Amino acid sequence: MDGICTLANDYVYDQLVALLNSIEVNQGKDTPVCVFPYDDNLERVRAEVARRPNVQLYDDQESIERWDTFFRRVWDAHPTAHRRRQERGHTQPYYRFGHHRYFSSFDGPFDRFVYLDADVLLMGPLNSVFEKLEHYDWVVYDYQFKDPGHIYDLDYKNLYDIFPNERIEKEVFCSGFYGTHRHLYSPEELEQLLGYMEAGEAEVLYIWAADQPILNYLLMRSQRRIYNFSHHLPAEERTGCCVTSPHFEEKDGIMYDKGKRLTYLHYIGVSSSVFRRLCEGENLDCPYRDVFLHYRYLHEPENCPKFTGAAKPLNRPPSLTQRLLRKIGITSK
Repeated sequence: MDGICTLANDYVYDQLVALLNSIEVNQGKDTPVCVFPYDDNLERVRAEVARRPNVQLYDDQESIERWDTFFRRVWDAHPTAHRRRQERGHTQPYYRFGHHRYFSSFDGPFDRFVYLDADVLLMGPLNSVFEKLEHYDWVVYDYQFKDPGHIYDLDYKNLYDIFPNERIEKEVFCSGFYGTHRHLYSPEELEQLLGYMEAGEAEVLYIWAADQPILNYLLMRSQRRIYNFSHHLPAEERTGCCVTSPHFEEKDGIMYDKGKRLTYLHYIGVSSSVFRRLCEGENLDCPYRDVFLHYRYLHEPENCPKFTGAAKPLNRPPSLTQRLLRKIGITSK
């Protein structure tokens, strides 16, 4: 069975609702979806799942705990990650613990699946992704290869011995959208890959992302077959996917890139708190906010916030007083 997976808790509830509604509209209302729990903060998520017969909440605790252990072992193997994160003020033992729990989708209910981050809106059918999965282990559509420094530590002296530059330029991907297969890795192969990392290769991982470097390492170190539409589609057919592109156009709830329909819209770099504040009625200038609100309130348009006046910018420049306080070493919130 084919399906769609995502990761959520109540903190991203509004984004989850928007994502589920976009799947309903652009893939089909009967599309099977599995939500993987970021943590135990799930009261609103459980209620939303209960209202949707096509959606389930993953509850295999053995699988979740197994991947939790895997995640800890990876970062324990990195020689400097814990110390450097603590020096930046991160007090938790593991940075962004929970971000990796969608790894349990390898044990999940679908033979083939597409994973979407909760800060994604599906814009078009996924038929082409599932078709490519007949021939490839992993299918993506992004441009992360232009910024490999958010996957690997490019200053690590042995990086290019493990992954030659031509492979990095071709195979690096964003973990916010991908298609793959269940049971892609056996326990024995995962243990072997952990062994490589514990023997020193963990040092290639970019430490300011919790899960994405690990996923890239697993795929590339095991030399799985990766297909990226952005490498293969003709230039005139390719589209962007991120809200950092300001030129997308919206028509009837669908986003277009110079007339070409997007596969998905990724609100990358926009804090989850922005979506919560928008839904609470705060007039924030979030990129493509009307599209998000369209899907968030698809089934309850009467509850959609009504904004008047100019929207507040997300990154308002500091005031003169704030700049002076920072200059003399006093932090101003």
